[in-house]
Formats: sequence, structure tokens, C-alpha cells
Amino acid sequence: MSTFKQHSILPGFNLAIGFTLLYLSLIVLIPLSAAFIRTAELTWSEFWTIVTAPRVMASYRLTFGASFAAAMVNAFFGLLVAWVLVRYHFPGKRIVDALVDLPFALPTAVAGIALTALYAGNGWIGQFLEPLGVKVAFTPLGIFVALTFIGLPFVVRTVQPVLEDIEAELEEAAATLGANRWQTFSMVIFPALFPALMTGFALAFARAIGEYGSVIFIAGNMPMVSEITPLLIITKLEQYDYAGATALSVVMLVISFILLLIINLLQWWSRRRSSKT
Repeated sequence: MSTFKQHSILPGFNLAIGFTLLYLSLIVLIPLSAAFIRTAELTWSEFWTIVTAPRVMASYRLTFGASFAAAMVNAFFGLLVAWVLVRYHFPGKRIVDALVDLPFALPTAVAGIALTALYAGNGWIGQFLEPLGVKVAFTPLGIFVALTFIGLPFVVRTVQPVLEDIEAELEEAAATLGANRWQTFSMVIFPALFPALMTGFALAFARAIGEYGSVIFIAGNMPMVSEITPLLIITKLEQYDYAGATALSVVMLVISFILLLIINLLQWWSRRRSSKT
């Protein structure tokens, strides 16, 4: 008869899981449950009227659409940046590596002001784009630019350590078997990177959905055009419409949770498939 032993340097599983659940309850579960409790004061018809108003629906489409598009772009370019930082040595590499983390450290309001100054009609970049018919500042395109800016580090820092751990012998073996560079990347390297890439995509997407500070300066905040849902929640709070604000918050929470759950299931499926191959 074999006995199961759990090796751990912690004082004990029961104590550790107790502190974990207590901390998560105080920091995550209780604040989130407060939004649901406040929303429960509304009738179903009142709730449905609030969350399906035309102005609100337009903010949903813009928020989730721009967040998804920005996360997709960051997934591609984040992989490219991580590849360059891991596989190549060049002058100024440490500076480039530090610049990747700049959106982490930069206050979101500062990022919004800087992007607005760059892409406004008289900005360094905007003055060349607007004569071409491309207006970035105070449009949905500006929101996309801001969300791309703040989401890039999540992909790079998630993919980079996995890429560093991939053994060069695997690529050498593939080349020995006659694989070209594209076949080696698509059949050997990318399957190993895919779970980390999906994680980075999920983090960038989740971060973009809740972004507020950097967006409000460059968006223009025009109802039905460039108004994001977090701004609409703040607007309702300023109007003392707490029930309406919590109703929108609940919708954002539920949709975000469902999307992240789907992405986590895809990650689990990818890891399971890669472990079998």
C-alpha cells in the first residue's frame, strides 16, 4: 500500500490554502460580489433596458472590438519583438529590452497625453497622416493605437522566457532531417510557443478591455462614435446613477470572464495536444 506524500516547504496545505482563499476573497471576490448585489436591486426589465441602450451597445462594440484587434496585433508583433530580443545580439539591445517595459511603468494618463500629442493634427506624426486622410487622434483608430501601446509588454514578457528555454538541438535536428527554416518554425518552434502566445494574447486583451486613462485623452469620447464602456461607467457614476454603473460593470465582468475562460480552455487543449505529440 503506497502513501501519498506532498513535499512542500510551506507550513501545511490547509494553512496555505486558507490564507490563499482569505486573500482572494478580500481582494477579488467581495468587491466583485458587491457589484452583483447592487445590480440585483434592479428588476430584469430595468437591467435589460440599461445594458442594451443604443449608446451602451455602441460602447460594447468599440471596447471589445478595439481590444481584440489590438491584442491580435500585439500577438504578432510581440512574438516578433521577443524573437529579436532572444535570437539576435545587436548594439542597444538592453535599451530596446527596457523600452518594452515602458508601458508598464508609465502612468496611463501620461501615455494618453503623449499619444495625443503625437497623433493630433499638429503632432509630430499626425501632421503627416492627416493630409493623407488618416486621422488618428479623437477617433476609434486612436483607441486602437492606445490599446496596442499598453498591451505589447504582456505578449513579449510572456513569450520571451519560453523562447529562451527552447533548445537549439531541436532546430538542428529538424534541419538535419531536411526541414527548411519555415518548416522548422511552424512545426517545431511555434507549437512550443503557442500556449505562451495565447497567454500573452489573453493578458493583453484583458488589459485593453479595462483600460481607461490612456484612452480618454486620445479617443475624443464622442457618444456612439468613440466612447468606451469604462468611460460610460464613470459617466454614470458622476451622474450618481450607481445602479446603472454597476449594471454595466456586471456585463463587462461576465463577458470578460467568458472570453478569458474560452482562451484558457484553448490553452489547456494546446498543452494537452503538445504533450501527446
